Amino acid sequence: RARERRARFVGKNGACNVAHKNIREQGRFLQDVFTTLVDLKWPHTLLIFTMSFLCSWLLFGMVWWLIAFAHGDLDHSTRLQRSPREEEAVGGPDNFVPCVTSIHSFTSAFLFSIEVQVTIGFGGRMVTEECPAAILVLIVQNIVGLVINAIMLGCIFMKTSQAHRRAETLIFSKHAVIALREGKLCFMLRVGDLRKSMIISATIRMQVVKKTASLEGEVVPLNQIDIQMENPVGGNSIFLVSPLIIYHVIDKNSPLYDISPLNLHHHEDLEIIVILEGVVETTGITTQARTSYLADEILWGQRFVPIVAEEDGRYSVDYSKFGNTVKVPTPSCTARQLEEDKSIM
Repeated sequence: RARERRARFVGKNGACNVAHKNIREQGRFLQDVFTTLVDLKWPHTLLIFTMSFLCSWLLFGMVWWLIAFAHGDLDHSTRLQRSPREEEAVGGPDNFVPCVTSIHSFTSAFLFSIEVQVTIGFGGRMVTEECPAAILVLIVQNIVGLVINAIMLGCIFMKTSQAHRRAETLIFSKHAVIALREGKLCFMLRVGDLRKSMIISATIRMQVVKKTASLEGEVVPLNQIDIQMENPVGGNSIFLVSPLIIYHVIDKNSPLYDISPLNLHHHEDLEIIVILEGVVETTGITTQARTSYLADEILWGQRFVPIVAEEDGRYSVDYSKFGNTVKVPTPSCTARQLEEDKSIM
């Protein structure tokens, strides 16, 4: 009979399956506006990007229109555009100097605001030395425009260069396996990097996440237990030039010590999380790739097939066989029983 599958704590793609609800202190997100903007989805970020420029243009467009209105530029704009014959008919031209030339309406003030902030400079409108207030507004708008450019362009740059983008080319085998290695039962998985640029100082670690209860009756729904792991170069650091098989020796200190192939799939609360961290060689940004394995994704008595071969004086990696496994003779007992049998013999 089919059993209900437990919810993942970490998805196969590395996304954490955790929903944050009833957060009362929402104001904390506004204390770090830049990170909040970077964490937003692209449609929201582009909407804020557009509205920040549009609102600033409209605001300063209104300020320029008010300056022109207060100085009387709008009243004289029609007369300044008259022909010499019309000027002579009304008594000749006057010597009126506007604060900003060629501003006749709010539309022209809005266009001048755009020219000031993005430094287009078509040349049809310009600030004169008639109004000190206009010069002050010009300085303020330039500073505000630079701040908006720095924040929004920096936000978009960070979104396009986020560390998890590099993690898309760090791959893990779809299944993990348990088989004998050096006479001991081992939990094994394969990890690889699709890019030629390396991950510097790469480290890998594993955790078992399961529901536990303490002696006092306290229930921990997601208890995270670090498990010791081994790799071909020793320690947690790996040289990820070609795909590697990472393994964990199932000994008396392992959470998998009492698991056998018969009861493996009955551990519906078992989940093994694998975390790979390192520094991207080309950008210097720290990246992290994650995946997880549930009980039904662990194959007992199988081993990964070799995928690295020497061809024409160089090593070739066949990624079409990255997750392929082959059956090997493996005891159908727990690691505890295997050690007890060896001690008797």
